[in-house]
Amino acid sequence: MHPSAIAPLGSTLRILRPAPHVVAFYDGRLPGVRAWSEAPNWLDDGAYALGICSFAVVDGTEALVYDTHISLAHARIIRRTLEQAGVRHMRVVLSHWHDDHVAGNGVFADCEIIANRLTAEILAAHRAQMESATPPIRPLILPNRLFEDRLTLTVGSVPVDLRQMDIHSRDGTVALLPGGLLLAGDTLEDPITYVDEPDRLPQHLEGLAEMARWPLTRILPNHGAEAVIAAGGYGPELIGATQRYVAALRLARTDPRTAVPDLRTLMAPQFAAGTLGYFAPYEAVHRGNLVAVGALTA
Repeated sequence: MHPSAIAPLGSTLRILRPAPHVVAFYDGRLPGVRAWSEAPNWLDDGAYALGICSFAVVDGTEALVYDTHISLAHARIIRRTLEQAGVRHMRVVLSHWHDDHVAGNGVFADCEIIANRLTAEILAAHRAQMESATPPIRPLILPNRLFEDRLTLTVGSVPVDLRQMDIHSRDGTVALLPGGLLLAGDTLEDPITYVDEPDRLPQHLEGLAEMARWPLTRILPNHGAEAVIAAGGYGPELIGATQRYVAALRLARTDPRTAVPDLRTLMAPQFAAGTLGYFAPYEAVHRGNLVAVGALTA
């Protein structure tokens, strides 16, 4: 195996404009390139290799940053880009507590950082662990404005509806924008969700069923294909594909004989239809999910 190239943090970040008032900051999914080290670490293996995107809702001199990305270097680029565009007032909202969504919080320490109360509680409980992780998130800046269930904000003239969801992580927050555009965080992912809470698959399916009833037109997930995000995002059918995948995992949890270890085979109809895009590194994610639900041994 040839060693991977190590790209300086932020040097491969791509800035996309998928929708009016939305700026996307995409990094990763670059074969043979890592951003931290050759050794296993959360930044490269859990985010950069699979592709990671943060977003900003911008109108005039105001911006709402949806997740602060995987490093302080990335967050500095986000902030500088917005400031150069004329933004003078920034707020942050966190989609959930995981490392690759909060690592840049320190760059926005002087801003309002919004999260649901559960996200704040989990971050506080994991603070020491996250500050000593590889790479460390130090200091981990905690949210300073909390909400429960829903919160409506206005960014310039753009209304943003924050909704707490129990999908992927029990502390998820998604952002619904005008016209049915959804900033989905990790509640939806292309091609498959990463299972972090295998005991909560029934709750995640309930959350997905609720989301499927919303009048959505386009979906921008934090993990997905750069070209699809750049072109405006995914259609609502991404929800149904995610429901199918989580349901398959739930069945495999109760009956391991039903487990299909090959992702390309399991989700073949969705790949054929173009609802999902096959990306080989997600085969390892899928096998890890099957291990997490107890359908396979590690």
